[in-house]
Amino acid sequence: MAPSYSNGNGNGYGYPSTTLPTSSSSYDYGNRNSSDFQSICDDIFAGAKTMVSRLWGYTNGRGRHAAWGLATNGAQQIRRNLTRRRLLSFPHLLVVLWMLVMLWGERWIFASRVRSCDWDHWENWPTGATPHRLIIVADPQIIDPHSYPGRPWPLNPLTYVITDNYMRRSYMQLQKVLQPDTVFFLGDLFDGGREWKTATGDFEDPKWAKDHRPPEEQKYLKEWHRKYGQEFWLKEYERFGKIFYDNWSLGGVFPSAGQRGRKLISSLPGNHDLGFGAEVKIPARHRFSAYFGETNRVDVIGNHTFVSVDTLSLSADTSNMKGLDLEPIYGPAQEFLKGVKGAKRRAVQKEVRFWRGEGEELPYEQKVEELSTADYANVPTMDLGESAPDFPTVLLTHVPLHRDPGTPCGPMREHWPPAKPPKGQSTPVIPDHRNALSVSGGYQYQNVLNLEDSVNLIKSIGNVIQAFSGDDHDYCELVHAADQENVREITVKSISMAMGVPTPGFQMISLFNPIDDQGNPLPGAPKATLQTHLCLLPKQLSTYTTYAALAILSIVILVARAFLVPVLNLQPFALDPARNAPSAILPVFKAKAEGDDDAGRAHDANPPSSYGTSSSKFPSARMSSTRTRGQSISNNAGAVGNGAQQMPPHASSPNPKGGRAGPGKWGWGQSQSQSGSGGRGPRIQIRRDAYYDGWRSTGTGARSSRSTLGLVAREAWTGCWRVAWMVLGFFAWLTYRG
Repeated sequence: MAPSYSNGNGNGYGYPSTTLPTSSSSYDYGNRNSSDFQSICDDIFAGAKTMVSRLWGYTNGRGRHAAWGLATNGAQQIRRNLTRRRLLSFPHLLVVLWMLVMLWGERWIFASRVRSCDWDHWENWPTGATPHRLIIVADPQIIDPHSYPGRPWPLNPLTYVITDNYMRRSYMQLQKVLQPDTVFFLGDLFDGGREWKTATGDFEDPKWAKDHRPPEEQKYLKEWHRKYGQEFWLKEYERFGKIFYDNWSLGGVFPSAGQRGRKLISSLPGNHDLGFGAEVKIPARHRFSAYFGETNRVDVIGNHTFVSVDTLSLSADTSNMKGLDLEPIYGPAQEFLKGVKGAKRRAVQKEVRFWRGEGEELPYEQKVEELSTADYANVPTMDLGESAPDFPTVLLTHVPLHRDPGTPCGPMREHWPPAKPPKGQSTPVIPDHRNALSVSGGYQYQNVLNLEDSVNLIKSIGNVIQAFSGDDHDYCELVHAADQENVREITVKSISMAMGVPTPGFQMISLFNPIDDQGNPLPGAPKATLQTHLCLLPKQLSTYTTYAALAILSIVILVARAFLVPVLNLQPFALDPARNAPSAILPVFKAKAEGDDDAGRAHDANPPSSYGTSSSKFPSARMSSTRTRGQSISNNAGAVGNGAQQMPPHASSPNPKGGRAGPGKWGWGQSQSQSGSGGRGPRIQIRRDAYYDGWRSTGTGARSSRSTLGLVAREAWTGCWRVAWMVLGFFAWLTYRG
């Protein structure tokens, strides 16, 4: 019978009986739960302590050795790459070529294009003229989540950075090279400004406009309202400022000769900032005017009066949405137009008073009068009435003025050149729908103003000699009909590379209107007081096409060179694998028989003089690799290595039965007295140079062919990879620097 598992205390499990509960025992469940929790905490603490201890041991042991090995290998690799022959290799020369091309495409070409637009290249004023130089920037429309909804994460931020850098580089050169006295923006500063909620106010689409939004936007509306609000808009405002406001000082602190000062005016809104017509978002307009300035304003610049009008809100009165109370939308613009002529005259008088050296504000006589007898008819005013001098007026509007469908835009329009007129016709083809602005509209946009609004705008302002508009992104120039007083209008190109026009640009304006001390033109002053020039910026698509062509050419050249390396015996660019010195971990000798290892160590420590002149246990660096496995070693002499070492003359093979070894046999396990070498037999010598010497294979023809192909592949891959990561790194640095 098997013995019971008992320790003699009465229970069968090897525990004292006093430690087990009896039937009369009772548990304290509260103490048990507390003990269990304490036990779990102790286990967690013990496990954590063990892990920390093992990690510390690994860090001080194998981890430190591994880190040291990696650092040593890295330093060795860097040292091998920093040799002069390596630095001046062909792939690195190709990298230098890439750097020059990218500096041209990302930096120098912007300066070159802007420099070609210098004022002296196209201005045509009398000798000694001091014109006021002004630049109009249209539709920067910085890219945001509204631009490409649904685009995956890596592409959207990359698009933001690339488009911002393009505008920043263009604007920086605009300021450095051209140094304008004034810069105007024509609206659409943001792409989705009207979509980002304000801190206060109702931002929901009105019920009657719920179905106006396109389906592709409707599905993102809730996400936009949830994620993008006032804080996001403020970040976009800061982003806009970093591109344009922060670089304003590059144009200098002081204006050009004969000018009052430098100005930057960006208060004119676009439909992407507020909306259009009946669907203008009033909270968005309040926010826009709070940060950018009054949307309807009068500025006297270079002895010309610039009138900016919020035609987006003005269009609400003539929209198709009848029966709705839209007066809060169009009311401010209409009120401005009612008093704009008086505002123009007052602004002119302020300017004239400044040049006369007087205060810009009128002095009032200080006296006390009875309210009932006070004379209000002779209150001093700067509005001298219809007979007062008036400067030539320039109208600024985001939406172009009305024109008939098919009205051509001229040869400088990039979307489509003008149609070729029939033989014998010298005038442009009318209608020319491909070369014209589309007279149409849609959700939150309208390509041109209604005729009623255009006529009212021109007549209300008066003396309009030129109009500038944006919104279309491409250039368009025309002279309007008589009902719009034959006003000449230029629709300005967008400065952004992402607006669907291959060649962005901006409009340059030179103003020269000499006046007397009353504000009237001087005798002999030029009749035309305003000259314009379109400055074109680089085609970014052409730049990227150049990069793509150079990339293909680089790959072809590197692969061709890789094939020529073994043919012309060129210096390979790919480094040979690092050769580490032999160590105890990877021995270079292997004992032939059990027990020979110890004898071999003793022999290495005290080698006999008959074994040659070398006492090192390491093989020679240039030992012959021609010995075959079938080669025998005689008892008189055995070639070892390259033949410089010989076996002792009395070496013989062992006797399997324990007798004396016969002559001419392998000397396995012979005694020290027999061999004089402590019973040491021959050992296998492990040498890498028997199989691979540098990059030349010593194998058969098939192996040599494979080795050559491997060399070509390794050379091509190494060269392409080196050029690729260095070029991409340089491009990333240029992108980061802006």
